[in-house]
Amino acid sequence: MHVFPAFEFYACGDHGFTLDFGQQIDININGFVIHLFHQLQKNRRSYILDIIPAYSSITVVYNPLSFTKCNTNPESVIDEYFTNAILQTENIQATASVDIIRIPVCYHPSLAPDLEPVCKYHNIDIDTLVTLHTQKTYRVFMNGFLPGFAYMGTGDDRIATERHSNQRKKVEAGSLGIAGNQTGIYPFESPGGWQLIGRTSVSLFDLHSDNPCLLKPGDQVQFYSIPIESFQS
Repeated sequence: MHVFPAFEFYACGDHGFTLDFGQQIDININGFVIHLFHQLQKNRRSYILDIIPAYSSITVVYNPLSFTKCNTNPESVIDEYFTNAILQTENIQATASVDIIRIPVCYHPSLAPDLEPVCKYHNIDIDTLVTLHTQKTYRVFMNGFLPGFAYMGTGDDRIATERHSNQRKKVEAGSLGIAGNQTGIYPFESPGGWQLIGRTSVSLFDLHSDNPCLLKPGDQVQFYSIPIESFQS
């Protein structure tokens, strides 16, 4: 059974409220957040526009006009909405996600401009880096930055590398990067500052799908290495 973590409840902008369980990356707290997210979705109210789970917080975005019409205080209503969901979430047995998604990655310097510099920084060869990166099972903590961009952790501390201080203006779609002990894949071409160590051809976001994001909070992800010939075919 969940042990209910301490939290802060505060306004987020002019039409949102956040429950914040502390600024930290913690699997147990993130698990509670994801259970809470599903409970809020299950009992979603008509005034709710969006529910956004993060590492250790969850935000509800509401329609302020729904409260203006009935002259009701949104803070008290949403506080009760959260409270009811929390009481039900506390009684849910925590279980690991059954979704394990395997993603092929080509770890080749021609596709990954930071692969060799990261290896040099840690005084290891490419094969060792690939082994350390692929032997882990990563948890999707949250989505953000771009549609379909999943923040995954935690990686092996032996290859943990801080992101670039100045981001690139262009990162190719499918580029796999690391930042600290997190890893993530750029679903589209975009600017970015993560250390790029590989690339995949797997599509991370499909606007026309009922579930547009391939990777969802709580999913488990495993990477496996493919040769450049397979990537190019």
